[in-house]
Amino acid sequence: MSDDARARRRRGTGLGVLLALVCAAVLLTALPDRDREGGGACTARAVTSWQADRGLTDEFARYGNDPVRTDDWTGGDGTHSLRLPDGRVLWLFSDTYLGPVHGPPNPVGESSSWRDASAPMVRNSAVVMAASGRLRRTLPAPLFPDPGAGQWRWPVAARVEPRSPGSAERVVRVLLWTRTAGRAPWIYGVPTATEVATLSLPGLRLEGVRTVLDQRGLADAARRVLFGTSTLDAGDWTYVFGGNDAQAAGRRVSTAYVARVPRGGLGEPGAWEYWDGSRWAARARPAPVLGDGTRRGVGSAFTVVRDGGTYVLFTMAAGTRGLTTLTSYWACSPTGPWHGPLRGLSPSLPAGDVAAYNPQAHPALSGGGRLVLSYDVNWLDATGASAQANLSRNVSLYRPRFVTLRLGPPP
Repeated sequence: MSDDARARRRRGTGLGVLLALVCAAVLLTALPDRDREGGGACTARAVTSWQADRGLTDEFARYGNDPVRTDDWTGGDGTHSLRLPDGRVLWLFSDTYLGPVHGPPNPVGESSSWRDASAPMVRNSAVVMAASGRLRRTLPAPLFPDPGAGQWRWPVAARVEPRSPGSAERVVRVLLWTRTAGRAPWIYGVPTATEVATLSLPGLRLEGVRTVLDQRGLADAARRVLFGTSTLDAGDWTYVFGGNDAQAAGRRVSTAYVARVPRGGLGEPGAWEYWDGSRWAARARPAPVLGDGTRRGVGSAFTVVRDGGTYVLFTMAAGTRGLTTLTSYWACSPTGPWHGPLRGLSPSLPAGDVAAYNPQAHPALSGGGRLVLSYDVNWLDATGASAQANLSRNVSLYRPRFVTLRLGPPP
């Protein structure tokens, strides 16, 4: 072969490689990002519109004010829901007021319904809603007994699963956060462990509780992770999101984590795997998937939904905006990278020194392109007795409120 021929061949080969690289870049640019876990197409998603959902908010007000029973729910936070196989909806709450509610005026002359300051408060409760959407009854409370002196259980996300792999019988698995009484800054308890409770169907009787992740071995309570603030299915897996309590230790935001189990395996502690920053592992120390301690991160509780192949996370904003403003992130995988925070929304709040917290999605009540989201309201006073007095003089404060969202491309 002549020198000219060899030169032409080298130039042709180089041009071919360059064309191949250009074509590959064009294809990668044209194709949507891919969900590493589920394989679906992933595009940026954000809240495009929202409005107050008066129907659900008013239903909880009606039920809480009903004077017929004196042992039922009159207010609570930590709002989670689950559609049961027979169409009913199980609502789970953390700290809950029971007892009678009195009509207005209250003892200081305000036009609000009220409860006695001595009304009982329990650490968790469950309320059953009929398939029609009407709240019917409160299960005997607390549904999940304290694990020991100075400890309590807060229920978070729940799912219906087979009793055992391949079984036709189904049960309810409820994720629980165990906390232990502590001193400031741990006025809401020291994070202790993640547990899973099993409830029978259709009777919703508590059958047992198993520990999934015990965090007592970590001396730094701000680094302890509790899982279950949100769950969702993708492919063969159920993903379970959790967080630490960095905000209680003085950070502007907390940090999010994620675990997974084979679908139907929440009740098997040995089936859990944790994202360690590069892979899933059964005995790994969980690594953060979202949170820098300042501008990006999550509140004390948050929720994650899947819109097509895109994961969307809702949480309270960082800093003082987190008292009134919800924000969101999106990702193509539960492990991230998470994009955001996106533009926030500020739902209505009642008058007074109050704050919003714990946004939670309710897939059982969503559909047709609509996403139902709740948020809880509490009095800001850090003094327990003062906060309880304000929540009792106006029972409408300590109850969930609902909004309906629509998701779409960011503006």
